[in-house]
Amino acid sequence: MKRFEENASVVYTDNKGREIDTFVIFATDAETGLTHINHENLRVPLDRLRLHEKTVGKYHLPIADAFSFEIFKKLRDKYAELDSRPKQETLEPEVAPLMLLANAS
Repeated sequence: MKRFEENASVVYTDNKGREIDTFVIFATDAETGLTHINHENLRVPLDRLRLHEKTVGKYHLPIADAFSFEIFKKLRDKYAELDSRPKQETLEPEVAPLMLLANAS
């Protein structure tokens, strides 16, 4: 099975045929065959992805400095933490009580 590794630069093709440059947050899941990408935090099938044409070598990143790599790492950790949380119900916003003022004349 074809796989995309973590941090790979890929081009995602959405349902409307638009091509979007993004990167892989986690490697391709061997059980589901889906790849977790940064664009809208999606998990997509392999037929929607292709390796970015400017990729050179196995460990290519779309950035060249260590600072940017740390940003990718923090994003990956953030998504892992969000995915591990239990689903929460939507909370209704609290509305402040209306203050009625006497008409002064």
